[in-house]
Amino acid sequence: MARILITSAIPYINGIKHLGNLVGSQLPADLFARYKRARGDEVLFLCATDEHGTPAELAAAKAGKPVADYCAEMWAVQDALGRGFRLSFDHFGRSSSPQNHRLTQHFAGRLAEAGLIREVAEKQVYSNADGRFLPDRYIEGTCPNCGYDKARGDQCENCTKQLDPTDLINPRSAISGSTDLEVRETKHLYLRQSAMRDQLRAWIDSKTDWPILTTSIARKWLDDGDGLQDRGITRDLDWGIPVKKGDQDWPGMEGKVFYVWFDAPIEYIACAAEWVEAGKGPGSEKGWERWWRTDKGAEDVRYVQFMGKDNVPFHTLSFPSTILGSGEPWKLVDYIKSFNYLNYDGGQFSTSQGRGVFMDQALEILPADYWRWWLLSHVPETSDTEFTWEAFQQDVNKDLADVLGNFVSRITKFCRSKFGETVPEGGSYGPQEAALIADLDTRLRRYEAHMDAIEIRKAAAELRAIWVAGNEYLQSAGPWTVFKEDPVRAAAITRLALNLIPFYAGLSAPFIPDAARTMAEAMGTNPTWPDSAETALAALKPGQAFTVPEVLFAKIDDATREDWAARFAGVRG
Repeated sequence: MARILITSAIPYINGIKHLGNLVGSQLPADLFARYKRARGDEVLFLCATDEHGTPAELAAAKAGKPVADYCAEMWAVQDALGRGFRLSFDHFGRSSSPQNHRLTQHFAGRLAEAGLIREVAEKQVYSNADGRFLPDRYIEGTCPNCGYDKARGDQCENCTKQLDPTDLINPRSAISGSTDLEVRETKHLYLRQSAMRDQLRAWIDSKTDWPILTTSIARKWLDDGDGLQDRGITRDLDWGIPVKKGDQDWPGMEGKVFYVWFDAPIEYIACAAEWVEAGKGPGSEKGWERWWRTDKGAEDVRYVQFMGKDNVPFHTLSFPSTILGSGEPWKLVDYIKSFNYLNYDGGQFSTSQGRGVFMDQALEILPADYWRWWLLSHVPETSDTEFTWEAFQQDVNKDLADVLGNFVSRITKFCRSKFGETVPEGGSYGPQEAALIADLDTRLRRYEAHMDAIEIRKAAAELRAIWVAGNEYLQSAGPWTVFKEDPVRAAAITRLALNLIPFYAGLSAPFIPDAARTMAEAMGTNPTWPDSAETALAALKPGQAFTVPEVLFAKIDDATREDWAARFAGVRG
């Protein structure tokens, strides 16, 4: 049994996430976690809300609430939506937790002792209208690289280029919109990433199995221009983790907090401590360390991260700088699965602009499995993917309703009408059944290989092909026709086809867990991963009772599709 640590990029607390956020990290991570659990591995799947920094303060101010109250409320909302989409986190934590405060301050102290933090007197934008320094995300303007007019002071979300606020063209305050800005001097702490450059390069070069998307972004940041730059890790904000050197005050840093991108990845580790202290993990208070410290049992852990491409630089360079620079035996990531963007109907999904379908809206109109299947089968692995309502309707109707749902409905109803609601006995399997079993065994191994390699689109295509194979067998064998002349032979065909239902349930559970449970329960089983097609297709014995399930997936008609397209054409209010 392998031990697999899985983390999904932690979403900002500022509002409900859209489907692009979901498919860019949390949903693929859940697919992998469910698969690995089904194969018998020990899995710890962690995620949390990213609660510090400008997004939280701005969103709280807009909502007219104290930032701590706003974050608590939005954590509950995001937690509920995650459960609605059946995200199987072992723990969904909060970066504002006491555990993350302690760990972030601990890492800062270790880095200072190692000589990897320097104090910098720098010029920073001050807003006279707002009476405060404006950290990166409080400033908006035009990106000097691509011309996007809503770039933020830390990064352009359009071209992903890392920016400083002073790089922006026509900058303005994100709080008041004021352009009455001036540059003043302030002091901040910088992580000396440049000193870690050679060590980071050697580490990244050793990851020969990583996706090209991941390594190309990391190498670009290492080598473009003057190479990897030192990165500020403090900000002039009220809300955040107070700057301390371990448990000691940091002279000159009074009133400052750690930058959100310094503390947010550390929450992955803190989240495991939260998990244990919440009573979900091992009994020992330090039980989480067996997942995170190689001197406490984590040497045999495989750590896999999932994220959108805009998060790659911080997870390949900044967070590893923190881990390696601490000089302590923390677990480094083994594999980073990164994704391109899901675009919405000719444009971009955008939380800040309220464009696209958001998680709460999606669940209002359809159950989670519809969305899980479409998003995962179209996950933007090698290039950006476009969501259109026409493609969504077509694939739901074809894959889920016509192929999988129709198969389950057709064979269970046929059996009920001819043999009753029990698995029929009599007859034996012939060459047609042997060929199907052999084909499914081959496809099962191929499906497992794609899932192990986290090749999600290929895995979805193979699962779809497995569903299709059962349909083609049923159509070719035609038990409804055979029954008229040879009911014994029809019983054997029906028995094999009924056995396909729990087989499908086990294989489909990582993608569509609710439908998988419905299929398995209808046949009196639980969704389990099959050892082989041969054994799985003999699991239901003659005489076993079953029920005819309700329609697994309803088709989406044209009028409904058109209504949804019109409803979501504008921006979220």
